[in-house]
Amino acid sequence: MKKVLSGMRPTGKLHLGHYFGVLKNWLELQEKHDCKFFIADWHALTNKYKETDELKENIRQMIIDWLSCGIDPEKATLFIQSGVKEHAELALLFSMITPKSWLELNPSYKDLKFNLYYQYLRDFLAGKQVKINQTPPPESFDEALEKATGKQKNKIFEEYLREAFHRAFYNKKGIDFKWLKEVLIKLGLQKKIVEEAVKNLEEGDVGKDIDTLGFLAYPVLQAADILIYKAEAVPVGEDQLPHIELTREIARRFNNLYDQIFPEPEAMLTEESKLPGIDGRKMSKSYNNAIYLSDDTETVNKKVMEMKTDPQRVRKTDPGNPEVCIVFEYHQLFTDRQTISDIDTKCRKAEIGCVECKKILAENINRFLDPIRERRKEIEKDLPKYEKVFQDGTEKARAIASDTMMEVRKAMKLWEF
Repeated sequence: MKKVLSGMRPTGKLHLGHYFGVLKNWLELQEKHDCKFFIADWHALTNKYKETDELKENIRQMIIDWLSCGIDPEKATLFIQSGVKEHAELALLFSMITPKSWLELNPSYKDLKFNLYYQYLRDFLAGKQVKINQTPPPESFDEALEKATGKQKNKIFEEYLREAFHRAFYNKKGIDFKWLKEVLIKLGLQKKIVEEAVKNLEEGDVGKDIDTLGFLAYPVLQAADILIYKAEAVPVGEDQLPHIELTREIARRFNNLYDQIFPEPEAMLTEESKLPGIDGRKMSKSYNNAIYLSDDTETVNKKVMEMKTDPQRVRKTDPGNPEVCIVFEYHQLFTDRQTISDIDTKCRKAEIGCVECKKILAENINRFLDPIRERRKEIEKDLPKYEKVFQDGTEKARAIASDTMMEVRKAMKLWEF
């Protein structure tokens, strides 16, 4: 049995992507390990510091979602980060010994800035109705750039757009806006639209919300979250591995400077949810393409009917290709193997229509969500009772954190009060 710690930022209602990406794994971990799961409300402020009006309600909804899905306070310690002030104290002390370069070179920091800028560019072009085709052409980026002609105007493949922006972003001098503008025009985008998009990137507010000390230093707070409980393992996806390594570096540095207090936690790799939103993009509140754990039956039915299917299948009598269909992707998680096999065969032979296929999926998703809905109703009837579960868990976590901080202060020879 290992000491395991994990948290989630309360930035909105949880959806199916959160369930299959995080909660499903937590349900398994709480049966085998000493788990602590926390609502990371301080971390929510790192790029949402202007949006605190909904923070408390988001925390309440997260409490309901966790408990409705089966996260059990009898099997794991559940708490709210800001209720344990020792996290902030340890993060402050860690910041004294953490070289700034460790944070600036953190690939996750760079990648998030890249994604913010890139997503803005992509959404801007989509808003201008510049078509982005999901199917990449056979040529490489360089070959496409050489062959780009006026015939490609208003049309660009997403892979090329991302590659162009990647090359403009990851150079030694920062974003090369001039090169980006030139290459997008060569790829066939209208000059006026490109100039407006690049100007907004260069002069607008994109990325400003993470140009703060809090965001730069959030891996230090994350290290404090983990080490204050002497966690031995942290469930993460591959994109979070640099953060765990940074936590290990901070632990080693502290132990070498003062005393052997902190273990070096291991990354417990988890499979990230690849469940897309109903429009094929990443499932996200900001895209309005998510199926939430709190959605009722009618809402789920409506969203499933809006799902994109094989774009080449125009009529019911046209054979379909399940491999490029979002609905079929969902069937892999919610439908039994035999039915999936039947749908695959019938779709390719045009023996089943998309509407019928979607109805089967909607029924299965609703069947999956029904027990969660029932537990949600019970919790909402007496929410203060369940909020107290987190208050009790926070007190339990605070007691552990307090003991650790006594060791830290003693090791650092700080004044004793």
